[in-house]
Amino acid sequence: MDNIAGTKSSLTWAVHISVVALVLMWVLPTFGLLVSSFRTGDQIVGSGWWQALSTQEQQLSPIRIEGEEVPKDGGFVIEGGLFDGAGAVISAWGTSSREPSAYAPGAVADLGDGRTLTVSEAGDYVLTSPTTLAGERLPRVFATAATPPEFTTQNYNNVLFSPLAGQTIFQAFMNTATVAIPATIIPILIAAFAAYALAWMDFPGRALLIAAIVGLLVVPLQLALIPLLQFHNWIGIGKGYLGIWMAHTGFGLPLAIYLLRNYMVGLPKDIIENAKVDGATDFQIFTKIILPLSFPALASFAIFQFLWTWNDLLVALVFLGTGNDQQVLTGNLVNLMGSRGGDWEILSASAFVSIAVPLAVFFLLQRFLVRGLLAGSVK
Repeated sequence: MDNIAGTKSSLTWAVHISVVALVLMWVLPTFGLLVSSFRTGDQIVGSGWWQALSTQEQQLSPIRIEGEEVPKDGGFVIEGGLFDGAGAVISAWGTSSREPSAYAPGAVADLGDGRTLTVSEAGDYVLTSPTTLAGERLPRVFATAATPPEFTTQNYNNVLFSPLAGQTIFQAFMNTATVAIPATIIPILIAAFAAYALAWMDFPGRALLIAAIVGLLVVPLQLALIPLLQFHNWIGIGKGYLGIWMAHTGFGLPLAIYLLRNYMVGLPKDIIENAKVDGATDFQIFTKIILPLSFPALASFAIFQFLWTWNDLLVALVFLGTGNDQQVLTGNLVNLMGSRGGDWEILSASAFVSIAVPLAVFFLLQRFLVRGLLAGSVK
């Protein structure tokens, strides 16, 4: 009975488990990145994103004492707090990285020369000295504390509007959009016309042209980077947005034509013939019949092309350059990795900004993706 057509396969459970596993492998890291982008640097270093809602015992980054000294009892006193807000509870503290937990809360640390420092459980400190502390470098405090969950939007404010690695992420975001949107629309426009011609118009050499397009699908773009850049310099467009639009168009056209042509060939032939009998021109057939019916294939290619151009780094470096006024998101993130490798809150917020738009595009158009990819595979 297992081999009878129409019966349910006994391996259906394995398929379901595999699908769930693949979905979790894709969703969990993305969700973790989103949670981390709203956490502080200390919390990211001290605990995983799955612990974001629980109180964590962790060693905080060293905090330097600061404040105005006040004369008191023949000496000078500086008072203040280690934390901006309430909530953290100190369990141990120290003044040296070699002994970060040397003192309990409320204990008095002897700093030498008659100077003392005490830190309370809430993070309030009192530094005393028999002589003035003006112009001197004040000590640092290494604290181990239980910190409550803390979320902030300051990471995104720093990423979008504060200069990082020479420019703001918002500027790089706009540069990437300037590259990706035209580099997605232009190939679709050209490929749609070409696909219609290869699918429904008879002309000499059509079969050879289709074979050439299929052959171009396997050509690595790296082989064409330098010759194409030299050609751009020769015709005068050099490094700029026009050059990178043309480069992405050239690299994306083979797949676009192949995908759209396979879809258009599968459309009902009777519709085309009836339109021609009614006197419609090829252009009218293309705009009023073919394009509306081909929307799934157009959306499918648009997803691939947009994701490719949005996440591209190599083509952008070659055809656009590395100046702050033209640098794309991927290039900016590479610079952040080098200059701010320890600021995980900045990196996570920057990374999520870079993937937010591709995620939105994918979820908006994903229902057309499978229909477009399967176009022409079954007759």
